[in-house]
Amino acid sequence: VQLQAFGGGLVRAGDSLTLSCTASGGTFSDYAVGWFRQAPGKEREFVAAISWNPGMTRYSDSVEGRFAVSRDNGKNTGYLQMNSLKSEDTAVYYCAADSWITTAQAMGTMRYDYWGQGTEVTVSS
Repeated sequence: VQLQAFGGGLVRAGDSLTLSCTASGGTFSDYAVGWFRQAPGKEREFVAAISWNPGMTRYSDSVEGRFAVSRDNGKNTGYLQMNSLKSEDTAVYYCAADSWITTAQAMGTMRYDYWGQGTEVTVSS
């Protein structure tokens, strides 16, 4: 599975931004999709994830209530809607996919087999 994340950019604090992750080369509906981010000088961290069937989602504490993860299996695309952005949300955002991740616990780990290139989000204060 090949993943491509896009939609990043420069925004102001309080703005909204939606990232997209398109998949090719596999059956997208079989895969859980995770979103991660890496800020300068920091380790990559979990942001949000959605199960293969859109019934289960998980968020990190830092984005809970502000970000929303979704997917459109018909378009082979996952989304990360980011609202009320803060300067601390500045990072390179990555999407990932894996067909063996089926639990909420696993969705929050780095165990995804497939990763896309990052898309940079900069939030100015």
